[in-house]
Amino acid sequence: MAIGKSSNKLSQTAVLKQILKRCSSLGKKNGYQDEQGLPMDVPKGHFVVYVGGNRTRYIVPISILSRPEFRILLQRAEEEFGFDNDTGLRIPCDEDFFESLTSSMLR
Repeated sequence: MAIGKSSNKLSQTAVLKQILKRCSSLGKKNGYQDEQGLPMDVPKGHFVVYVGGNRTRYIVPISILSRPEFRILLQRAEEEFGFDNDTGLRIPCDEDFFESLTSSMLR
């Protein structure tokens, strides 16, 4: 399921919701969530991604999903890793690039 493809595909909003749902279910499987099903160290309105070869964990605001630059990263993540895995949402780029990109998006 690629983001932004033909109209018979799921809407971008639906795709992003599915991605976030899968990410949050990973925490449940691994015991990282409280009794309400919320990640214990991730503030409301944020989600976790893993970046680079070391899989460095970043907590980013959901608002970043509306940015075209981040959508491109999600498309690359889908192509390279897929979204149906138990290893979390992995972003295929170098950590320095990711930090630079996200800091410019959040200004």
